[in-house]
Order: sequence, then structure tokens, then C-alpha cells
Amino acid sequence: MYENDNRIVLTLDAGGTNFVFSAMRGGQEAVVPLRVKAVTDNIEKCLETIAEGFRRISDSIGERPAAISFAFPGPADYRHGVIGRLPNFPAFSGGGTALGPWLEKIFKIPVFINNDGNLYAYGEALCGFLPEINEKLHRNGSRRQYRNLLGITFGTGFGAGVVIDDRLLTGDNGCGGDVWCMQNVLHPDMIAEEGVSIRAVRRIYEELSGESAAQFNPKDIYDIADGIRPGNRQAAVETFMQFGRTAGNAIAHAIDIVDGLVVIGGGVSGAAKYIFPGILAEMRSSLSTFAGASFPRLQSEVYDLTDPSQLASFLDEGPQEVTMPFSDEKVPYFKNKRIGVGLSSIGTSEAIAAGAYAYALSRLDEQL
Repeated sequence: MYENDNRIVLTLDAGGTNFVFSAMRGGQEAVVPLRVKAVTDNIEKCLETIAEGFRRISDSIGERPAAISFAFPGPADYRHGVIGRLPNFPAFSGGGTALGPWLEKIFKIPVFINNDGNLYAYGEALCGFLPEINEKLHRNGSRRQYRNLLGITFGTGFGAGVVIDDRLLTGDNGCGGDVWCMQNVLHPDMIAEEGVSIRAVRRIYEELSGESAAQFNPKDIYDIADGIRPGNRQAAVETFMQFGRTAGNAIAHAIDIVDGLVVIGGGVSGAAKYIFPGILAEMRSSLSTFAGASFPRLQSEVYDLTDPSQLASFLDEGPQEVTMPFSDEKVPYFKNKRIGVGLSSIGTSEAIAAGAYAYALSRLDEQL
């Protein structure tokens, strides 16, 4: 969408270990990224590090950037650039830090901050999964084109974002698209993130295996499931199944509103072959009425786009026309409702960076 745009946007990947600063033009990195050690326990030093990082990148490009745009943990008032109290980021434990306005005052350019779930979804909608699937449909002769996307990230937490007709859903309170606090289908008094996160993988495996998983990461448990690392293989497989069911229940609730494609990224998505069965089981489940009737959980048929045979069926819809009464004229007719669930092909970090770039330019264009 902005591949031919010459405006430069400064970006930041604000991880807990490193801050990685960069600049993008035309949707591509325009400089060699600058990586510095993250400062997470002192607000003054943290802010100084962020400002200095952007200053060094700005100096290296030799021209004035159009904006700064990056993802930062919440809770936050993203529209006004104010970061709230962050339990996992002690430097912001005081709450109410006007990070965006402070950077605007220093650099004299607009600053846009959002959460990584939103920017991930926006990047996938404009530069990744959504145009990729639409192009495949077009090449296959289908008239169907998708305009709505639910982006999901499996990592430290359960992230999400929603894009409707190329517009990011932020909501009136900056909570648009959030799924982490939905009900946990396996533990109804818990939030979904307690079953869809790195800590959830460890907890579930410990409960099922009776072994300590304190030193394990999800890749270790994935390797146990694959049988290439010692451990309880059955417990490891079931761990990811429960992870998938919890995620799938939340995704099903969200897709009832979004009615579009679903793309999944994040580090834990590497275990997709064990997670997807649980996701699909929930999305394809049924619900009943008091009269005894049964209905699919979702109105649309759900396709696993990571499965080549299901992808082929998804792309090959067959006839998509109907003849107008008392006429030979034909009109488009999509008889079957269908959605697809797939994995990121451009990568989570790349999608977030693309989303940050595109979001900044879209906001700048709104101000023209």
C-alpha cells in the first residue's frame, strides 16, 4: 500500500532485553538497525536511551523523518501517547508517562504508539497474509476477496488486532481487538491468556506430566512432543491441544464479530501443528437450542490454510454466479460462507514493523 512512498518513519522494537531502532521507507528498512541494551528499571535512563536511539537513527538517514511509530506494552492511552503502569516494565511502574508527547517535543514530528497486536494485524492486512490470500484467490479465478482480518500472536501473552476494510480497529478506549481477557473455556473463572501464553505452556505441562517445567521454554516442550527430547510426550501434545482450545474459543467469539480471515504469529506459533487441532476443534464445534436443534459454532465453514488440501479447497469455490429471473444475465453469488485460519509468512516482527510504518502514514494522511 505504501511501497512507493518516500516518507521515512523512525521505528522501535521495544523488547525487554534490547531496544532495536530503525527507519523505514516504502515499507522497507532504510538503515542498518541500531541495537542497544534495554533499560527497564529506571524511567529517566529508559527515556534517555529511547531518545538517543531515535536521535542516532535520525542523524544517520540525512533527512527529516515524517514521523516516529512503534509498538509499546500496555496498558496505555495510545491515542494520546501516554503509557500506564507496566507490571513487567519497572521503569514505568509509576504510571501515566507521556512518552509520545515527550518525543514529539524533542523531535518536532508526530509520534504514534500502539500495541504490538494491533500493529501486527495491520501489517498482515496491508503487506502480508490478507493480500497474499486474495492474490491466490484471484489467480485461481475466484471473485471473492477478503477485506477483514483478525491477527493473533502467541507469545509472552495472547495478543490480537482487528483490521476492517484497511482500517485498524482501535476502539474508543484503545481496547479494540483485545482477546486476552476473554473467558478461558477450560477454566471459566480465568482469563484466556492464562491458557494462551508462554507461562501457560509451562503450567499445563507441569500439571499433566507431574514434572517441573520451570526451566523449559515452549520449544523444549515442543521438542518433547516431537519425541526428540526426553519427557512426557503425551503430556506435551495435550499441552498444546489445551492451548489451542483456549485460543480457538476466544478466536471463535472474535470472528463472530470480525467475519474475516485469521492469521497467527508469535514465537509459540512455531508449535502450530500441535496447536491448530485445538483451535479448529473449537471453531468447528456446535451449539444447541432448547428445542434440540444444533447449529455450527460459526456461520462460516472454517478452513485450515496450513493444510495444502484444505487450502486448495478454499481457493477452488466452483461456480459463483446465479442467473437473474426472466433473464440470461448472471450476477455474482457466494453461496457458501467460508473463512480461513493460517500462519504468518512474512514473520511477526516484520509484520509489526510494516504495521507501524503504515499506521503512521495513514494517520498523517488523515491530517492532510
